[in-house]
Amino acid sequence: MNKPVVIVTGGSRGIGLAIVETFVAQGHPVVTCGRGARPRELDPCVEWVQADVSRPADARHLVECAEQRFGRVGVLVNNAGVQLEKTVLQTTDAEWDEVMGINARGTFNLCRAALPSLLEEGGSIINLGSISGLAADPAMAVYNASKAFVHGLTRSIAVDHGPKVRCNAVSPGWIMTAMAHDAFATASDPAKAKADALARHPAGRFGQPQDIAETVAWLASDAARFITGQCFVVDGGLTSASPLQPRFF
Repeated sequence: MNKPVVIVTGGSRGIGLAIVETFVAQGHPVVTCGRGARPRELDPCVEWVQADVSRPADARHLVECAEQRFGRVGVLVNNAGVQLEKTVLQTTDAEWDEVMGINARGTFNLCRAALPSLLEEGGSIINLGSISGLAADPAMAVYNASKAFVHGLTRSIAVDHGPKVRCNAVSPGWIMTAMAHDAFATASDPAKAKADALARHPAGRFGQPQDIAETVAWLASDAARFITGQCFVVDGGLTSASPLQPRFF
């Protein structure tokens, strides 16, 4: 039996690249995209499309390329995203447009473009949310809001387009990618901030891109066929603990 065709947005590095590699290892035809040139480390069997997901025309083009190259799309993974470490007062109009354009509108654009193909024979959408969409990280106002949008859109798609299409979100915590390293670098004492964050993880470590990739692949599989409209937190237990620290008791 042929494996479903998979689209992964933002597959050039970090979590996106790990997701692409996981689906390739499972035998899926994979199409991915980014705003730049094709990354050299990308598997030759993966179709690369240069696209900006914030543009509706680019989203449609990406789906059309996938259908022309491999056939009907069966899985969509909305991973493309950018982060901004600013409060509301610090955020410019251009920064709002970029973050909300890629994280929120980009997810919407791809869902809208892919749904006709997914509805033909059934399929699955997995959106990348964040724990920042559940509890606000300081000085990340627009990013937090963009991920809350992703969570809400996920539930709406599951309700409106089931049972043909299942839609779920994965909400990562601290996953050690370039984005996470950049966030720690903004702290007044990056090493102390990183050590404090690590101490708050019951799992005893930060996440790796593969942790998210394997969760995404599972949600796309028949093993998760009764799961839809859910936001899965994958954070090593970070958000399970009280913010009060044991040393005070």
